Amino acid sequence: MTTIAKPVFVLNGPNLNLLGLREPHLYGRETYAGLVERCHSKAKALGFKAEVRQSNHEGELVTWVQEARLAACGIILNAGAYTHTSIALHDALRAAAVPVIEVHISNIYQREAFRQTSYISGVAQGVLCGFGAFGYDMALEGLFNILTAAKDS
Repeated sequence: MTTIAKPVFVLNGPNLNLLGLREPHLYGRETYAGLVERCHSKAKALGFKAEVRQSNHEGELVTWVQEARLAACGIILNAGAYTHTSIALHDALRAAAVPVIEVHISNIYQREAFRQTSYISGVAQGVLCGFGAFGYDMALEGLFNILTAAKDS
């Protein structure tokens, strides 16, 4: 099994701490604690560690993206509402120099028009939406494939 030395940062934006409570018809019934455990388990199975973080503050997310440049092998980001508003996150991700996978629990293209614009997608290697919490599993697998393909070339 391939082992990746640096952790992957799984960063979650505003209101994701309310998973399981907030609009379960859109976001499912899995709690944030369950999502954290899911990410740790899947990353471990793939041979790397996940550092899962959540903030309701845009600046803190930007700081973590900047930290990832040296401390992480990649970023999985569910920026929540900041997806549609944050040029600061876009700029930080462009400078991060690590692979980025954008994740959304709901299908943003079946929602309000303002949710269908992403400032993150243009700097991400992949985008997953509409798969519920399982999208994080897919994102971790995708990031693993990106990282191992880079090692092989």
